[in-house]
Amino acid sequence: MNTRSLALAALIALSLAACSKKEEAPAPVAAPVVDAAKDAAQKTEEAAKQAAEATKDAAKDAATATKEAAKDAADATKDAAKDAAKDAVAAAKDAAAATKEAGKEAVAATADAAKEAADKAKAAVGK
Repeated sequence: MNTRSLALAALIALSLAACSKKEEAPAPVAAPVVDAAKDAAQKTEEAAKQAAEATKDAAKDAATATKEAAKDAADATKDAAKDAAKDAVAAAKDAAAATKEAGKEAVAATADAAKEAADKAKAAVGK
């Protein structure tokens, strides 16, 4: 039985060795797939560069537009202040002229009242 056991063991060992799992090398990636991936990566990189440049340009344009708008607003405010000052000066001149005219009228009215009072006093003394 020893021979039989030895032969059976050898047969089992051969079966296991023949049926053992073989590792296969991974299938090589097709060259067109690799080339397509490289092209896609290059195009993506170029698109990212263009997007960054466009963003940079847009930021510059926005800054310039904001600066110009602020300058225009300042100029408009300055012009409005000048116009308001001119209007205030004109109103002050008008008020001064009106005060002067009112003063003349008050002086004339006072003179008339004084003359009338003097006439009444003369008339009262002369009676």
